[in-house]
Order: sequence, then C-alpha cells, then structure tokens
Amino acid sequence: MPELPEVEAARRAIEEHCIGKKIKRSVVADDSKVIDGVSPSDFEVSLLGKTIVAAHRKGKNMWLQLDSPPFPSFQFGMAGAIYIKGVAVTKYKRSAVNDTDEWPSKYSKIFIELDDGLELSFTDKRRFAKVRLLKNPASAPPISELGPDALLEPMTIDELINSLSKKKIGIKALLLDQSFISGIGNWIADEVLYQARIHPLQIASSLSKESCLELHKCIKEVIEKAVDVGADGSQFPSSWIFHSREKKPGKAFVDGKKIEFIAAGGRTTAYVPELQKLIGSQAAKAPSKPGKKTVKGRKNENSDDDPNAPGSEEEEKAKSVKSKGGRSTTRHGRKLPPAKRKISESDDEDDDDDEDDDNGSNDDSDEADEKTRSTKKPPAKKKSKKAMTMTSGATTTRVTRRKR
Repeated sequence: MPELPEVEAARRAIEEHCIGKKIKRSVVADDSKVIDGVSPSDFEVSLLGKTIVAAHRKGKNMWLQLDSPPFPSFQFGMAGAIYIKGVAVTKYKRSAVNDTDEWPSKYSKIFIELDDGLELSFTDKRRFAKVRLLKNPASAPPISELGPDALLEPMTIDELINSLSKKKIGIKALLLDQSFISGIGNWIADEVLYQARIHPLQIASSLSKESCLELHKCIKEVIEKAVDVGADGSQFPSSWIFHSREKKPGKAFVDGKKIEFIAAGGRTTAYVPELQKLIGSQAAKAPSKPGKKTVKGRKNENSDDDPNAPGSEEEEKAKSVKSKGGRSTTRHGRKLPPAKRKISESDDEDDDDDEDDDNGSNDDSDEADEKTRSTKKPPAKKKSKKAMTMTSGATTTRVTRRKR
C-alpha cells in the first residue's frame, strides 16, 4: 500500500508536470465513502478555472495548492494512487498509462484535465482513501494530527531517545502510529526494524542507546533510498527484507536466513528471528513458536493507518478457547459456524498487504479480549401427565390429564 515514498513520488510527478497549469475540466465520482464532506458537483465547480500552484505532502497525505482556496486533499489509504496520462509516476502500481489502458480507470475518484491537454486521475480500488476539499489542509484533521514527517521533519537522535524512553508499547506499533512519526507504514517499519536488528515486539522504552542510534540511522536510510528511486521496489537493495516479505511462510528468506511472520501493532509483520531477538525481561516471555502469517485485508482505513492495540505479546492470544471436549465454542457453548469470505469489490489489481492508516491507529479486533463462556441450560421441569388414547374408527385422539 502507498506509504511515504509512494505518495512523495506522486507529489513530485505533479510538481514536475502540473504546476502553473489551469484546470480546464474535472469529473468527481459520486462516492461519498471516498469523497468526504462535499458533493461531486460542488467539488467540480470549486476546481474549474483554478491554477495549480504547488503540491504538498505530510506523511501519507498530499494536497494541491491552487491559486485560491479551497484545496483538494488526498489521504491515500490502502490503494490510492495518482496517475498522469503519459507520465511514469511510480512503478508501485504501473509505470504509465498506455493508449490501450482504460482511461480514466473505473476506479477514478477525481479526474482532472489541464489547459494544455494533460490529464491526471486519483484512483482508489479499495475505497479506503479520503478526498476532501479544505480551506487549509495543513491545519485540519487528519493532517493537523500527524506527528513530524519522517522525511521532511526527522527527529534528532536526542529527541528520538527521549520519546522512546516514555513509550511502554511495542516498537513496531509505535512506528505505525502516525501521531508519533508520520509516513511510516507496514513495509517500511518491517524494513527499518530488520536493518536495525530490533524485534518488532520489543517494548520501545527498553531499547538500549545503541539500538536507538541504529533505529534513527535506519529510518533515514530506508526512507531516503526508497524516495530516491521513486518508490520503485525493483531498485531497492537486494539485501532488504522487502523483496521476500510477501512470500509464503517457510519459503521466505533474506540473505539465507528464514523470515517468520507474527502479529505486531495489529499488522502482519515479517522479521528474522535469528537476527531480531527480544532482549531484557521480554526474552523469557518470547513465544516458543512463531505466529502464522495473518490473512490479508483490513477494516476501514478511515482511522487512517489507524492503533488501538499496543503491539505486545498480548496480540498473539487466540480469539477463541476450546471447551473441555476440545471443540471450539462461542460464549454460549455453540459450535462456531465457518467464516464466510467477503467478496472483494474490485477485480483488476492484486490486493495489497494489510491496510495502513494515516491517523495512527491499528484496528485490532476487540474479540481477542473477550473470554468465551459455555453455559449449561437448567434441566427442564417435568410435568406429570397421564395420557389415555381413545380410538374411534380411523381417527386416534390423545387426551391428556394433569395429575393432581
């Protein structure tokens, strides 16, 4: 899914090809889940005739500065993407829109035609993105609630050490919290922690000064490298865990070392147990077996990139317990029915990894904390009855008398 490097690649493409040009025409989708707080017709009218002055980004959010407000703001969600016809924005999804491609895509949420004929589109296949029209996007949620941008406003080493010392949650969950640092999503967090040799579940406040220094360095190096190559994963260093994190458990390796998958911060997490070990008091509590890779797909991205769970070992707890007979039960002792698989609304592109939300919360299910209970029904009261059967011809009548 789009993280800081992908959104920055989109911003730079707009800056290079669209600045100083006037909006000649726009088409806004009638999709209130994505187009937030304004009607399509009002959105279109507000863009018509305006000149694009600048393109800005903070974290995983981007907005266009026009010659007068309001300004369109884009929260990319799980699958938001900017396409410019004839321009290779990024190879994150595809290199460019060709003449044979559907244009604009059926997933287009905003289509814009500029006065020189250039066309661009913001698409969202998964419908977790948010597109807003704001007078000052930087001073309004969700952008106003973001922490410092990982690329543009990096913490100093002293600031990072001081901040980490106060955080009693898992380091992976903390990195995903957009109110702490904005722009880091699931794959970047995994990469940074792998490069820094830090276990994803290590409590942030327990990190040594050496680990903090290494973390600070790796955040900078990973993000700058990804941005320098335009978020083109094929150009990422071969030593990165990025290239293997989508492989199946048991078949994922990096530099000859096995990659395991656990849940951390409510997200599927790739790490190398041989190199990323829990330290201190957490070492004794380390799970004996790695967790299974979780099912892809997440809930509403509206709490964008969005954490209610701290990302500790508690996340490994099962969502159901077994009864004495060994069968899974619900809280009333009935057998759980098989889960129904929800059909995706889209069919063109491959699904991405878990959703990553921009306001910093991870929507972990509360079901993990609910204890299942099995209750016995009381025995039914017996009614003393005396029955007599009377037969008349082909008809049998049953008469019941209550015993006094």
